[in-house]
Amino acid sequence: MLGKNIERHLVESVKKLGWLCYKFVSPGSQGVPDHIIITAQGRIIFAELKTEKSILSKIQQYVISQMRLRHVDVRVLYGLEQVKELLAKIEGERK
Repeated sequence: MLGKNIERHLVESVKKLGWLCYKFVSPGSQGVPDHIIITAQGRIIFAELKTEKSILSKIQQYVISQMRLRHVDVRVLYGLEQVKELLAKIEGERK
């Protein structure tokens, strides 16, 4: 599946849940995850979307590791199924 289709599904699904999903751009800072998900309860998740065959660049690996060291919730989602799984898990946690 194309990356743009995965992204579209994420954005549309998040909106249906009543959450926010922003495309994140950080000028001058390479490797930053490309989406921010904010749940109705204020939980913030940074998400890097990849196709099933894509890999993280070295700078993405480094930035994500630095964010995780600071206890930031960062997810790397490979393909549509992992997007669906994450959203279902988060949805289930709030019930």
